Parts: sequence; structure tokens; C-alpha cells
Amino acid sequence: MGIFSGLEGLGIDLKEQDLFADKSKEPKISPEQQRLEEMKKKEEEEKDLLIRKSYVCPCCSKNFKSLTVKANKGRLLDQDIDLRPRYDEVDKTKYEVVMCPECGYAARVQIFNELSEKQAKLVREKISQSFKSKTEDPDIYTYDESIMRYQMALANAMVRGLKSSEKAFLCLKMAWVIRGKKEHENFPADSPEVKKTEEMEQELLKNALEGFAKARSSESFPMCGMDQYTVDYILAALFYENHDYNRCLHMISELLTSQMTNPRIKEKARNLKDLIASEKK
Repeated sequence: MGIFSGLEGLGIDLKEQDLFADKSKEPKISPEQQRLEEMKKKEEEEKDLLIRKSYVCPCCSKNFKSLTVKANKGRLLDQDIDLRPRYDEVDKTKYEVVMCPECGYAARVQIFNELSEKQAKLVREKISQSFKSKTEDPDIYTYDESIMRYQMALANAMVRGLKSSEKAFLCLKMAWVIRGKKEHENFPADSPEVKKTEEMEQELLKNALEGFAKARSSESFPMCGMDQYTVDYILAALFYENHDYNRCLHMISELLTSQMTNPRIKEKARNLKDLIASEKK
């Protein structure tokens, strides 16, 4: 008979417990387990912020559904230097590509239905023939899933012969998703995973810079729904992120001296100029 004998009637069974056990010696959750549990918790919470929207694929006429963020969710909190939006509940950028699970046609949601018959034929020939259809219906798009969808959108953009600005914009947004992945997964700063994601992000920012610079000299505005001054600011930010400070400062100077630049962009340009000055010190 133990000192806790009799509590069984109340549903309490402590007969095998050591009254003076040292709880400090019990195994603790590892940092890796804690990191994974935090990620899982965030992903569980994300499910309630999403809805499935119906689409008809303009390439193969397949009916399918794609996840999107509910209209009243994801309040904008801030922006990174290159205008990457930061939201309070969910990373909306993860959900900005729609992909047909049957034929592999993918594009930004804003231009998903803008597919000519000539482009559809090219997609069917160069993507759909080898595409392996996706049968799973996930509750959320993980960062890896989202990156894959951006890769498919970029592949489709190349096959369709879309403008440099569209391909550059996809590269920029994919870089934003990879940045979000690094923050979400919260690996130690010196881990191989962080180095890999930083290298991927930098490669995409380099391509975004090349694409927008080419578009700036050959396309008319608006570009991807953005006016000249927003694109010029993005170019300045991309020059900065690619460590070309002279060209960055040149773009900033043009933005600050133009009477047409809106106050919001001018303020961001001043902040970027101050950042460069601070780094040079």
C-alpha cells in the first residue's frame, strides 16, 4: 500500500511515482523538436485562414480548386526593402500562384486566365506532355510547395514567351517566398539550410534585377500592375541587394528629384539612401 493508495477511486493513479523524483533530470525537449513543433503549430493555425477557390484551366479545361487566403485575413504589417509584404497571420505571397494539377499550367493568379490558344498549345507540348499530375489536396501550401508552384509558373512563362517584366516579377516573388521559408523554419544562422536558402534567394534577386532592367528599357508601363516609379524603386532595391550601390544611388536620385514620384516611394527611397550611407560609415 502506498501513500497515494485509495485515490484510484477518483481516477488518480500515482502508485508508481517517486515522491522526491528530480524533475530537472527528466529529458527535455530538444531545440530541434521545439523548432518543429512551432512550425507545426503555425501551419495548423494557417488552415483556418484559407479557402478553396474554383478554377477552370484555360489550357486543358480541367475544373480544379486552389487555396487562397480569406479576404479578411492577413493584415499588412510592414515591407522589406524590396517591397516584400509582411503579414500578421499568413504569408499571402505563398498563395499567389495558381497551378492546374492536371496539365501543369501555372501562372500568377492575376494573369491565370490570360492564355492565348497559341500559348496553350506550347504549354501542352512542352510542359503538359511530361507533367505528372498532382492528386493530393493539401490543407495548406508549405513553403516548399509554394516554391515549386513559382518554379512551374516561371517555366510556363518561359514556354509562353512572356515579357521580361513578368519573369522578373516571378523571380522576385519567389525570392520573397524563400525568405519567408528561412524565417518560418528558423534554422540556426550557421546551418547549411540557411546558407542554401540564402544562395537561392540571391540567385533569384540577381535574375529579378536582370529582368526588370531589361524590361525598363524595352517595355511600356504599367508592368505587372506597377507604375514606373514603383518599378524604379524596386530596381534601386535590387541594385542594393546585389551590392551595386552606385547604380542604386543613381536610381534613388532620379526618384527623389522627380516631381512625379509619389510620397510613399520617395520616403522608401530616402530610407534606402540612409541605409547605404550608414553602411558606408
